[in-house]
Amino acid sequence: MINNEELPIGFTMALAQHSDALNHFSHLSDAEQKQVIDEARQKHSREEMRNYVENMFQ
Repeated sequence: MINNEELPIGFTMALAQHSDALNHFSHLSDAEQKQVIDEARQKHSREEMRNYVENMFQ
């Protein structure tokens, strides 16, 4: 299980605003979650993060 301290704050906030993405993310394996988090760390603005979360499971 991924430790909450490992989650970028912007990613956490964006997930909180998109319950469908949060639900999908929570059902991923640890390895899949790590991959999603690693990609989230590459986002450098609020808009980039929002777009990432809104589109990551489409």
